[in-house]
Amino acid sequence: MVDLTKLKSPSDWTAVRGEIETAVRTVLGPISKEAIDLQVKTVDEVDFRGYTRRRINYFVDNWERISAWLFIPEGKDEAPGILCCHQQSPQGKDEPAGLEGDPRMAFAQHYAELGYVTLAPDCITAGDRVISRAKAYDAKAYYKENPKGSIAAKMLVDHMRALDVFAEVKRVDAARIGVIGHGLGAFNALLLSAFDDRIQACVASCGFTRFTTDKEPARWARSDGLLLIPKILDYVQSGKFPFDWEHILAMAAPSPTLIITALSESEFANPRSCQKAVSMAAKVYKLLGAPNALDFYGHHDGHRITPEALEVADEWFERWL
Repeated sequence: MVDLTKLKSPSDWTAVRGEIETAVRTVLGPISKEAIDLQVKTVDEVDFRGYTRRRINYFVDNWERISAWLFIPEGKDEAPGILCCHQQSPQGKDEPAGLEGDPRMAFAQHYAELGYVTLAPDCITAGDRVISRAKAYDAKAYYKENPKGSIAAKMLVDHMRALDVFAEVKRVDAARIGVIGHGLGAFNALLLSAFDDRIQACVASCGFTRFTTDKEPARWARSDGLLLIPKILDYVQSGKFPFDWEHILAMAAPSPTLIITALSESEFANPRSCQKAVSMAAKVYKLLGAPNALDFYGHHDGHRITPEALEVADEWFERWL
């Protein structure tokens, strides 16, 4: 595993980043960046005070068309865009849209009210993408057809397609695109920021703990729930992982990234682990001339996004987008 603290110059990072990306791709499986014809269509739209909410659909690959909520604020010719990744809730995109679930997770609605164009798609196995007669996040059918892949890689590619959707929305300033997520949404936001340089600001809440110090690293490949990264099991027994979360954070550099984590009462309540990942990745941010573009915020309110944490996220986007 690469020791980021030993990097001495930006040129060192150029070579090391390629090594890290190769390691991540080996574990996640195929990550296609092939462009496709999205064929974005608006199904319906409803006007609200300050914004319009559209239900759209588009292709994420050559076969599957998915639906998403697109929010367009009033009064701006070109506004920043924020991709809102939903947490592991069966409602999928409806929760960030404010239609179901926890109202504190209604990121798409919240940021539209603040003047951002927002997009909230369904992840595979959630919302409208739950397979008939299966439960939400049941990935058996996916792995039957894609034994060498991972749901994590599929979600990453699908979120890249969501950024392509932003590129087709005339009201979006393509140079100012952010991403936010909580839980599974934070996991997806961080991977997207690591692999797609169109992301100019990322906020990730309660999304990870380092593999190396995780008391239950097999959580990433549970067979009784969302099987995110099957190949991680190859390294669990030895405890020697080819990369860790500081490497994912470093891959996103120098894009501004805010890590929010619970300090207690959460599956990922391991602040020392998260702080260590941030501290190690900060070396790369400093080398690239962006020492203030990686930050950490902790709270004591469990696995949730608190009003105070949301205010911090708001300030982050206002600062960087």
